[in-house]
Amino acid sequence: MAVSVEDIVEVKYNSGKYIGEVLEDRGERYLVKVHAVVKHPTQGDLHNPGETEGVFFQVRKALAHYEKMNVVKSAVKSYDGKIPDYQTSLQEAVAAIKEKLSKKDTVFNKQSLKQIEDLEQHTYTKSYYR
Repeated sequence: MAVSVEDIVEVKYNSGKYIGEVLEDRGERYLVKVHAVVKHPTQGDLHNPGETEGVFFQVRKALAHYEKMNVVKSAVKSYDGKIPDYQTSLQEAVAAIKEKLSKKDTVFNKQSLKQIEDLEQHTYTKSYYR
């Protein structure tokens, strides 16, 4: 199914997954406006997954409500469900990643969980949580 401008889509972007609206077709990419979070981005070094020693352990926030992303077309697929509320979707995505990280007691998971909890406390609670 072809994607067009104004379509609602599901997008994989920087280790997260979002629901958004296509604003522009830019040839090899689409410009997409975020409406909801499906999967919170993974923490740490994406080139060395699961590692904490000798790598840059990056903190990744979920994209903001209405933030725009320039996404390769292969990472975009049509979405035909109901668009969830941004705040609710963010809270659910955070809860899901926290649950996943809590299941295995590893140094990587502990560090990732700490970063997610810091994001939740210092960023998401102030701006997005009700």
